[in-house]
Amino acid sequence: MQRELSSLIKLDRPETVKVISWAAGNGDRSENGDYIYGKKKLRQIDSRIKFLLTAIEDADIVHPSTSIDKKKVYFGANVKLLDEQSKSTLDIRIVGAHEINHNIGNISWLSPLAKALIGRTSSDLIEVQTPMNIKTYIILKVDY
Repeated sequence: MQRELSSLIKLDRPETVKVISWAAGNGDRSENGDYIYGKKKLRQIDSRIKFLLTAIEDADIVHPSTSIDKKKVYFGANVKLLDEQSKSTLDIRIVGAHEINHNIGNISWLSPLAKALIGRTSSDLIEVQTPMNIKTYIILKVDY
């Protein structure tokens, strides 16, 4: 989130302001597409900056401490699962809602799969209700 915020403040916003300034100097703003689009984009950037600032300020950084049982699945865990039906493996990490990225396997701690995993250990069998059926997984590995 901090990388995105930094990029918005240092790169995207100044570039958009430049475009708006240039477009405003071209005369009539009511029919100037660059100006109208630029103002809309600037509002979106400012809105995202405000959201990120609030999210970062409200965030609690969670570090796996020595007091938790690292054999069990908790927030921040990297988990390797075996899908019982397809026999394929799935690597996931349980993260906060703002860090979700399915391309790299980050799932929200609020998701049905994460809720089924929390507190479980390696070799446990879990069942998760999906929109179409019940999926069965075996926990192969838990890591932090």
